[in-house]
Amino acid sequence: MYRCVSPLLAAFAAGVVSISAQAQVHRPFPVQALRGELVVLQTPDVALNGRPAKLAPGARLRGDTNLLLQPAAVAGQKLIVHYTVDPNGLLMDVWVLNPAELANKVWPRTPQEAAAWSFDQASQIWTR
Repeated sequence: MYRCVSPLLAAFAAGVVSISAQAQVHRPFPVQALRGELVVLQTPDVALNGRPAKLAPGARLRGDTNLLLQPAAVAGQKLIVHYTVDPNGLLMDVWVLNPAELANKVWPRTPQEAAAWSFDQASQIWTR
């Protein structure tokens, strides 16, 4: 009869708890990140706010727990995201928002809004 928990099982359980707890944390986003609705079509093709767009060759797509996602894993789903664009207009960094981040409703959707609003990097809050 085994009286102790295997270290591998304990590490797995701790990881699951850590991931689910992390999902509710508001991650720090760069000031140039914009909010939008993303649908992955066929990589690198996506629809961003209903318009055609492309993922950059080195694009990173992070899920709501901040783990990297394969674009094919979320193909066809409408995702609310924060994203950055490289100098060529391609999507570079994409973060799928978790419930805590979605609660922060004031976030610029265009570069013009971002230029007109002010951003507090520490609290991750935009003000108009």
